[in-house]
Amino acid sequence: MSGASSFPRQYARTQRLTLGEPRSISVSPDGRRVVFARSRAGDDPVNCLWTYDVTSGEERLVADPLVLGDVLEEPGDLPPEERARRERLREAAGGITAYATDEDVTVAAFALGGRLHVADLIAGTARATDLADQVVDPRPAPDASRLAYLSGRALRIAELDGSSWELAGEDDPDISWGAAEFIAAEELNRYRGYWWSPDSRFIAACRVDNSPVHRWYIADPARPDEPSREIRYPAAGTPNAVVSLHVLDLDGGSVEVVWDDQQYPYLADVLWGDGGRLLLTVLSRDQRHLSVLEADPTTGTTDPLFEDDDDAWVELVPGSPALLPDGRLVVTADRDGARRVMLDRSPATPHDLQVRAIVGCDEGGVTFVANHLDDATVTHVWRLHDDQLTCLTEELGDGVHGAVVGGALTVIRRATLDRPGTATLVGGHRLTGVAETPLVTPNVTIHHLTDRRLATAILLPHGHDGTPLPVLLDPYGGPHAQRVTHSHNAFVSSQWFADQGFAVVVTDGRGTPGRGTAFERAVHLDLATPVLDDQVDALHAAAQLAPLDLGRVAIRGWSFGGYLAALAVLARPDVFHAAIAGAPVTEWRLYDTGYTERYLGDPTEDAAPYAATSLLAIAHRLTRPLLLVHGLADDNVVAAHTLQLSQALLAAGKPHEVLPLVGVTHMTPQEVVAENLLLHQLDFLRRALPRPRLSRVGAG
Repeated sequence: MSGASSFPRQYARTQRLTLGEPRSISVSPDGRRVVFARSRAGDDPVNCLWTYDVTSGEERLVADPLVLGDVLEEPGDLPPEERARRERLREAAGGITAYATDEDVTVAAFALGGRLHVADLIAGTARATDLADQVVDPRPAPDASRLAYLSGRALRIAELDGSSWELAGEDDPDISWGAAEFIAAEELNRYRGYWWSPDSRFIAACRVDNSPVHRWYIADPARPDEPSREIRYPAAGTPNAVVSLHVLDLDGGSVEVVWDDQQYPYLADVLWGDGGRLLLTVLSRDQRHLSVLEADPTTGTTDPLFEDDDDAWVELVPGSPALLPDGRLVVTADRDGARRVMLDRSPATPHDLQVRAIVGCDEGGVTFVANHLDDATVTHVWRLHDDQLTCLTEELGDGVHGAVVGGALTVIRRATLDRPGTATLVGGHRLTGVAETPLVTPNVTIHHLTDRRLATAILLPHGHDGTPLPVLLDPYGGPHAQRVTHSHNAFVSSQWFADQGFAVVVTDGRGTPGRGTAFERAVHLDLATPVLDDQVDALHAAAQLAPLDLGRVAIRGWSFGGYLAALAVLARPDVFHAAIAGAPVTEWRLYDTGYTERYLGDPTEDAAPYAATSLLAIAHRLTRPLLLVHGLADDNVVAAHTLQLSQALLAAGKPHEVLPLVGVTHMTPQEVVAENLLLHQLDFLRRALPRPRLSRVGAG
């Protein structure tokens, strides 16, 4: 089982089969070049930088970290700001994990081990610079005349002659310039904190003051000789960082952009448009009110362009807002039960499409990703132009589609249920992918169960004879994540459990994305009841379709899925007989403001939703085997969640198991940890599930 050819080893070695796939794709505005990162093999974690010439059809290696003299960095070798950036992005690979280009996509900048590198994308060459600073998030000016980068808490400029200077910085250790604060990166999908103006003369930069945010401490119990690590963690109901936006003139001087930051404290997005138009998207703390503002870069004054309100929350969508070449504002908003593209403040897409992302706005129109409202398992790429709506990927069939747009060129990313991995299509060419083929093949069927049409995947062992099987539910189940899609690799870990003798059931219930306004917002002020009810109802419906032994039902999950797994055995032991809860939220007061207050409100104003969804309050109800797993270095769902639940269980006299992962964060990228964690879970399930009770077997 643990040999080199086993699936757990492969899954760990290949970072869940993601290595070797083209990623971080950019397209030049003239549509002639595609730039992407990719490692040399499916088990190689070192990403290189490549280009594809559309005219010649040639793929060319531009930058190889090993040739440049930089071996794969150890996490401890990276600047702390880079480690934090990767953790927020859930980035486990090494080498060139991120890069930025000029406007014409002729040069690229990236950091390796904190050292600045630049690449000539036309000549296909790359070099390290002599810059002595530790560099994070380098970005060329649009005209490629210079570079900006972060070093420590400062925003700096590198000139072409090799010199550098500080554009913005302060001695105060609580203040940083040009970086995204924790909530922006973790919960608002804003991973950067500075933006070049189109004319390369100005930079709009965030100033972040973390002094109001409470101090938390993360220790490594395995190394008692080392001090604890201090972090600033904005738990629900506590102060956030203070974020302001400033337009910095490279010739000197700055202007602060002014808006009602008491009403709208969250800065969700910043966008420079043609002609120096500066747009920012701001959110109220309860996230029920959103405003897109246009700022005057010379005075800092702002005027609203678009406002949106919702009784639950306003959803942020990647790529929104955007500007068309004629200056029209493109946004997304929930209208008539679906998320729709809005032009001139009016819905421009039909009410049966759920828009997931805007990926392009140009002379060709608005390109976006969407799914039909009644089926979120399939997404397609669409284009809206002159009131005409065209599906660009319909002829490719069912699958999970995305796109990157550059001029007249649209690069399509496609995953399907019947083929491993992801195909990156540039016209008639498929970019080379060297990801490994999974050692398991999903034996999966997808259904829409109950009157709520819950997307549910059922996986059985290959060649199963139809006898009743113990059941493993394998959901995530919470906001912003899907498990049931028409993607082969989405089900490989579930299939491995199925091949060990389980029927695996995966369900996306209410609160998960893609199914419209009411479906997503059914979890408002209650992250427990609808989520758990949907898992139970889908399980019982699946028992009418497959040979499920309802007397032996387990559930496993990570993060929100870990919360759901622990909730299941505590609240519904009549249905669930064992649970594996990985990195679970157990007490929502310990989780961050941006996520938790969006769904449960502010606990200082109304604590009832928090009390009703806490696992600590129902710890005394445990009657089933429960395995808790948690990384002790986790700074997202801190280990206190698991430790406090374990304490409550022990106080109630409830036996349980705890597996602490030393040095592991919210990710589990370490190969030995990832492999043996799967094996340990299998061992627990075999020990924990009772023997068959045939009187409770579901229909075959």
